[in-house]
Amino acid sequence: MADDATFRSGRCHCGAVRFEAALSDDLASIRRCTCSYCRMRGAVVVMARRGGVRILQGAEALTTYRFHTGTARHFFCGRCGVYTHHQRRSDPNVHAVNVACLDGVSPFDFPEVPVMDGVNHTNDTGQPTRRAGTLRFIPAE
Repeated sequence: MADDATFRSGRCHCGAVRFEAALSDDLASIRRCTCSYCRMRGAVVVMARRGGVRILQGAEALTTYRFHTGTARHFFCGRCGVYTHHQRRSDPNVHAVNVACLDGVSPFDFPEVPVMDGVNHTNDTGQPTRRAGTLRFIPAE
């Protein structure tokens, strides 16, 4: 894993899968996506380099899901169903990690989350990834 990375531990909901993620930009790479799968899943993610997600426990409980081109590999716990991370389609050398699975982090810790245009994916359009908008969380008083 990267020497300059911030290491964060995480797990699925039931605790069967435990992992460590090496985040080169810590939580600064936070984002959501508008593609059909991400839209339905609703996860907020941060980026880790390939090899930057190390499964500490429960590798046998992890299940993968692929769709469309089959390039991206989405990992989730086969027991509780929680999505933990995925290998990205736009850059298979990068993994996206579900921030809700990171110890001590919640997607609601971020007042604004950039939302990327996954409907018009860069691998389909040949254009740079476009920002589709911003997801805002405003706590009730």
